[in-house]
Amino acid sequence: MSVRIGVLALQGDVREHVAALAACGAEAVPVRRESELDAVDGLVIPGGESTAMSRLLGVFELYDPLVKRLRDGLPAYGSCAGMIMLASKILDTRPDARHLDALDVTVRRNAFGRQVESFETDLSFAGITDRPGERPVRAVFIRAPWVEETGPGVQVLATVDRGPAAGRVVAVRQGNVLATSFHPEVTGDVRVHEFFVDMVATA
Repeated sequence: MSVRIGVLALQGDVREHVAALAACGAEAVPVRRESELDAVDGLVIPGGESTAMSRLLGVFELYDPLVKRLRDGLPAYGSCAGMIMLASKILDTRPDARHLDALDVTVRRNAFGRQVESFETDLSFAGITDRPGERPVRAVFIRAPWVEETGPGVQVLATVDRGPAAGRVVAVRQGNVLATSFHPEVTGDVRVHEFFVDMVATA
């Protein structure tokens, strides 16, 4: 069964996510209007700038409809800024920034440092790299958040295993909601997107 997955197209890595989803066999479409949101089976919230994204959700009158669809069980995947948008609590953000409260996690914005401290590393990712013969997931962190606390219903899928950020949580899932601190859409490895497409197909 083919699924129709939207990519929130207000800001950030929209084209890269659309291409990755299409490579997984999904019908991938940009979402900027409530009618477009209503027509998708799942939604990707891309990396970008979370405070700008929250403001644009209001400008495009998408904030309330998106919150409602998430509460009604819409599968969603957020990468980097998308993780911040989905979180229930955000540290080091602006007081006027709004979030979607779809994941019971506390995240810290720019936790790894500024853009000059961006880095790449290999990760073990539950549900992907624990399958026989699978290689690690190459993760690209760009001004990335990390998860400081998780609620009881949240599954930790990946942590950094080396360097100064060793042990930090960088991928989580709660029900139909998936989030990563990193940007799988820029590496050419579509396994995280495949993981999400499977989530949407079985929701």
